[in-house]
Amino acid sequence: MFIPIGTDEHPARRRFPAMTVTLVILNGLVFFYEWMILAGGGEAGLNSFILRYGAIPQAISSGERLYTLVTSMFLHGSWLHLLGNMLYLLIFGDNVEDRMGAGRYLGFYLVTGLLASGLQILIDPSSPIPSVGASGAIAGVLGGYIVLFPRGMVRMFMFFGPFVQIGRASAFIYIALWFVLQFFSGLGSLAAASGESGGIAYWAHVGGFVAGWVLARLFRRRI
Repeated sequence: MFIPIGTDEHPARRRFPAMTVTLVILNGLVFFYEWMILAGGGEAGLNSFILRYGAIPQAISSGERLYTLVTSMFLHGSWLHLLGNMLYLLIFGDNVEDRMGAGRYLGFYLVTGLLASGLQILIDPSSPIPSVGASGAIAGVLGGYIVLFPRGMVRMFMFFGPFVQIGRASAFIYIALWFVLQFFSGLGSLAAASGESGGIAYWAHVGGFVAGWVLARLFRRRI
């Protein structure tokens, strides 16, 4: 198992990633609010909250509850879901923000998240299952990273049974392998009743990544 813990780029990041940290804090605060709802109203209260602010393809396809395309990006289903997403956002997002600037980076993040949800809805427009999480937008950040930092390196914990070692690998290869896994997992999910498999919206990951790759190329060409 491999867990990323940081990246190395040239030139190195020059500014504090204020927007990335703000997004992490905002996601954390929303999850804390979810936890308060669960503590006060039980699972029924939390489920009602998720149904209200999660992105339900069936409703959005009918032109309803379009606001949930944004609100769903800040909801998470568990601590592991939140921590995994925020880890990747901190590790890769700080450099993308440094290159783009805080304002453009926020727009980039939100647009890739919207396009990620759009592909997931297109794949399964009749699904009544709410989709939550920042992973579509973070997939966009990964797509942007390999365009802006094609020679970046990722540092990671490598677990071999009881042994742990810190290693380095090409971030381009690391992210490309992640994308291939998401793509083929998405193809496998098409055989299921919906475009999701095991609660994971693989096509949102694919859509977000491709959107981030395209937008980052346009940004790089512009500058």
